[in-house]
Amino acid sequence: MLVRRLALALAAVAAVVAPALVSVAPAQAAAPSYVALGDSYASGLGTRSYVDGSSCKRSNLAYPRLVANQRGYALSFKACAGATVGTVTSSQLSALSSSTRYVTISVGGNDAGFTSVLTECAQPGWASDCDAAVDRANSFINNTLPGRLATLYSAIRSRAPQAKVVVVGYPRLFMGEDCNALTWFSPAEQARLNATANLLNSKLSSAASARSFSFANPTSRFVGHAVCDSPEWLNGLSNPIDESYHPNRAGHASGLAPLVSGLLR
Repeated sequence: MLVRRLALALAAVAAVVAPALVSVAPAQAAAPSYVALGDSYASGLGTRSYVDGSSCKRSNLAYPRLVANQRGYALSFKACAGATVGTVTSSQLSALSSSTRYVTISVGGNDAGFTSVLTECAQPGWASDCDAAVDRANSFINNTLPGRLATLYSAIRSRAPQAKVVVVGYPRLFMGEDCNALTWFSPAEQARLNATANLLNSKLSSAASARSFSFANPTSRFVGHAVCDSPEWLNGLSNPIDESYHPNRAGHASGLAPLVSGLLR
């Protein structure tokens, strides 16, 4: 009888203590929230490997996914090929919230007519007016884009007030030579296009600084890795055509990802 009473007493104690022990076990911390916004330079167009069947061309080889994997962040991957400031605002910002810890944003090239300018300048000189196309893009970048960026960056800060935000710029595409038989970029045209990339980055940097965002400038990392360099981190004219003039797998892994990762902390 004594043994039975002792067993019952111990069982009663265990029933009380066990829940208490469970309640004090440390909860596993949730991974920090990271939202990747932007256009094809962020989605991963150019890597030739995509995770969805949509036109957004999101890739697990793009820098947002590489950075998230390296740092253990929970990625909400919203960047989409073809995005402009307007489409980022209308279809991507909903992913942000007060709990968002990290944000990257790469946008502005499509607003300035990135594709149409390259298409014009890639033609033979007698068939195109590259200078006029570049002039139009530069005018837009100088006069219209800064206001759009200011509005967008303000909306990002409003939706994610505690987030670390990194604005990611665009690399210069050219190195002075055209090695593709189906394009006709002259050295002077390449120099002007690179100068336009510099101008775009300067406006992105200024708008980022005005909101106390960080700016990731890829220019120096891609020196020696432009189109026609060896190794090149940027695709030249490609098939399919939309892969052209975008960072390839090495461009994301060795160029953009280390640059962004160093700032996104």
